[in-house]
Amino acid sequence: MRSFIRTQLWPAVSVLLAITVITGFLYPAAVTAAAQAVFPSQANGSMITVDGATVGSSLIGQAFDDPKYFSGRPSAAGAGYDPTLSGGSNLSSTSQTLITDITQRVDDLRKANGNAPVPIELVTASASGLDPDISPAAAEYQVARIAKARGMTEDQVRAVVARHTTQPFLGFIGAASVKVLELNLDLDGLLK
Repeated sequence: MRSFIRTQLWPAVSVLLAITVITGFLYPAAVTAAAQAVFPSQANGSMITVDGATVGSSLIGQAFDDPKYFSGRPSAAGAGYDPTLSGGSNLSSTSQTLITDITQRVDDLRKANGNAPVPIELVTASASGLDPDISPAAAEYQVARIAKARGMTEDQVRAVVARHTTQPFLGFIGAASVKVLELNLDLDGLLK
């Protein structure tokens, strides 16, 4: 029995403890320290602050219901944009619930923005339900409403949209996108 403990059990427990310390404490601490040193904003959630108050993250969408604000993609995460409940609805394209939801969203958008074709991303949620961006086409669809609600010209609104439009990485990887939270903050004159 003594030889079993010395030759079998003790080495196994020693390796378990060593791996636990390395993978459970040392490696996470090293990765966290490196992230804080190299990418501090991203490591802390890419938070956006205005006058010392955190107003959101550039990585998580928010609901904007006021006509003077651009709207993002709908959210299927909990009651809306809840990062603890991130995920899609998993409704199939033949689901009557999905069809009803999309039809209602299209009707609501047409009442607010006119009868132009509605960009698909404004009526369907993403897989995460948290997308903070929309396409330039989805932003353009809303320009007239925003301009009217804010007493601006459409060209003035387009200029603000252009400031918050990011181009594809290296010009061809990904798609152009518009940061909705930053865009709305800029329209309010709060983004510095």
